[in-house]
Amino acid sequence: MIEVKKEGILLTKSELEFENEGLLNPAVIREGDSVHIFYRAVQLWNQSTIGYCRLDGPLNIAERCEKPVIVPEFDYESQGVEDPRITKIDDTYYMSYTGYDGINARGALATSKDLVTFTKQGLVVPPISYAHFVFLVESAGKVNENYYHNHKFYYQESDPEEKILLWDKNVVFFPRRINGNLVFLHRIRPGIQLVSVKEIADLTLEFWNDYFLNFQDHIVMDPVHQHESSYIGGGCPPIETEHGWVLIYHGVEETEDGLVYSACAALLDLNDPSKELARLPEALFRPEEEWELLGEVNNVCFPTGTALFGDTLFIYYGAADSYIATASLKLTDLVNALLDNLTVESKTIETTKLTEATEPPVVHKSHKPTKKPKNEK
Repeated sequence: MIEVKKEGILLTKSELEFENEGLLNPAVIREGDSVHIFYRAVQLWNQSTIGYCRLDGPLNIAERCEKPVIVPEFDYESQGVEDPRITKIDDTYYMSYTGYDGINARGALATSKDLVTFTKQGLVVPPISYAHFVFLVESAGKVNENYYHNHKFYYQESDPEEKILLWDKNVVFFPRRINGNLVFLHRIRPGIQLVSVKEIADLTLEFWNDYFLNFQDHIVMDPVHQHESSYIGGGCPPIETEHGWVLIYHGVEETEDGLVYSACAALLDLNDPSKELARLPEALFRPEEEWELLGEVNNVCFPTGTALFGDTLFIYYGAADSYIATASLKLTDLVNALLDNLTVESKTIETTKLTEATEPPVVHKSHKPTKKPKNEK
């Protein structure tokens, strides 16, 4: 059984101009006893930058910057840098985020050696139109029809000259190279896909054309359960354990009260993370508290970062698109629950249960502009 403790609101907006509308969806990385948090800060007119604070331990705020640390600089992010995630691969920190230009929202990357100075590497998702994506995917053969049907968003603009490109968000890097490659998850609705390349420079237009012509091979997960029936997307950077990569992602369900965003969990193969080994049949946690149910966007728990202290996993998430909140659970309990839900194909793997009395899972350690629809994440 997984016992999830809602630790409450960690950060709220301030009177500072860059974050006077709200805080949400933080990138999180632990170094020693410190937890570094890079959060989406929203000011009036819905323009986002990335702010920073440092925690002593998992919950105590020790430092908070009074100005953003990453701001829009280029055309692809002219109206906002949003929803960061961060991992450390070798000696480099990889911060992925969404660049929003007033029309398009697409995954981008910045890197750092010291968590202070970040160098933007540009967009890391396909620079193609939705129509071209549909052409390539249909050429690839049978896939979930929701990838290229019922996307009214792409056709709602009355101005034919306004170019809406393929929205590709929730870029989340694995915290080490796998088989020598950089590997990241990304999200083209309704599922989660995976990319594996030697270097970022390999993400050329030719690469993406071939990728979509073999699209089915790159889909890691599609929606299965009711709480994720509308679509799913990457959340926190995957956590390495002896049984596989624990992935905490978000699932979205259409209800009478609108869209409901929940935190969900799955287990991916350690050497081939394109293989899903297990998935929880219920949400890990969902909006229940007032500060999750009511806000800029109601009914949202949107997990984007974790920090592990002993066997206690702290999950940091955006609550109602207005606050940053934290939940905690025992990682061994989560792994055991996932092992109880192995797919038929994966039941040949070792399923020895973990206990707190034994060693916890082995975790890899490497030191008014145009507004998009608020429910679009």
